[in-house]
Amino acid sequence: MILHVDMDAFFASIEQAINPRLKDKPLIVGSRGNKMRTVVCAASYAAKALGIHSGMPSREAFSICPKLEFVAADQAKYTWTSEQIFQLLKGYGLPLNYTSIDEFQLELASHPDPLNLAKKIKEQIYANFNITASVGIAKNWLLAKLASKLNKPDGITLIDDSNFEQVLRQTPLDKLCGLGGKIGASFMAGGLKSCWDLYLNLPGFFNTFDNAKAKNPQMALLSVNPEQGRRVNESYDNSGKPNESPKSISHSYTLPEAKINSRVIQAWIRLLSEMVATRLRQQNLISATVHLWLNGPEIGNFGAQKTHQVLTNDGYEIYQRTLKIMAKSRIQNPRIRAIGVTCSSLSRGTDQHLLREEIRREGLIKALDRINNRFGERSIYPAITVLTR
Repeated sequence: MILHVDMDAFFASIEQAINPRLKDKPLIVGSRGNKMRTVVCAASYAAKALGIHSGMPSREAFSICPKLEFVAADQAKYTWTSEQIFQLLKGYGLPLNYTSIDEFQLELASHPDPLNLAKKIKEQIYANFNITASVGIAKNWLLAKLASKLNKPDGITLIDDSNFEQVLRQTPLDKLCGLGGKIGASFMAGGLKSCWDLYLNLPGFFNTFDNAKAKNPQMALLSVNPEQGRRVNESYDNSGKPNESPKSISHSYTLPEAKINSRVIQAWIRLLSEMVATRLRQQNLISATVHLWLNGPEIGNFGAQKTHQVLTNDGYEIYQRTLKIMAKSRIQNPRIRAIGVTCSSLSRGTDQHLLREEIRREGLIKALDRINNRFGERSIYPAITVLTR
């Protein structure tokens, strides 16, 4: 069994928790400071009720609700809260996965009372952060993720053998993770309207996700029948400690809309590279292989990797390696909607530097880590990442 924790209107809820004046008001979080020239990164439930949603131009949102409250996004604030919730969940001593900045999964195995566990988790999150979460419980991660969305906000849903058919019959196909785009549209054009229709025609699709590590619905569809923001972090064992030999560490992000600005895309790649590098250093790991994944209207799903003889856990070096990989894309300046950076072929320890400049660089990185550990993650950050705010 998988217990999936999905935070409710995460960015907007954090802003409302920090500023009680915004509580229960229509609120949007914008990707930049100019409230009339940005896009909606997140919307409160009061704003969603008016038809305002993520990815909508803010000018359109204000035309719907002129009295709409606005806050510019602060990624560091949301990342910090996300990581604090992750630490809280580790305290339950169950295998834990980080699936995105606002979603988390626990593997329950034979837990005697998953509903009571879900209730305790929700209560603890609210007590610590004054924000709510919805929880889904099911036999695999795909169904658990679906369950977490069925009673939002602040709900708990269990999908088991007793209600499996009923839930799937009542759920449109495009509500299932990964089936909101072209793949889902192609199935619906073929006459599949509900998740139950999909089950009747491709029963193996749902069984593909019995393994909690199989977390890509579209790749699963390819394997059964010959792309938002997901951040996949290292796995944890049932002691709440990192596995001895993680195979990879990665971070990804889905932009509110497809962007063609190469500097903005590079800024996000730089930020994701730094986030991966920080995790590597925290676990005393170095990586030989860097993988870059891009998704966009023209490029589709582009993924490539390269293995290097010199191992690294330096965010700048990982960034440089990803830029070289990106140059392999044949389309010049494509629109990009989602980005992922992964480091694999991991080894324990640090690389042995011989050149004076490399030794100086390593000392600088250690100093930056000490500052960020003391004053908060990304208190000091690469200048280019300002473009992500």
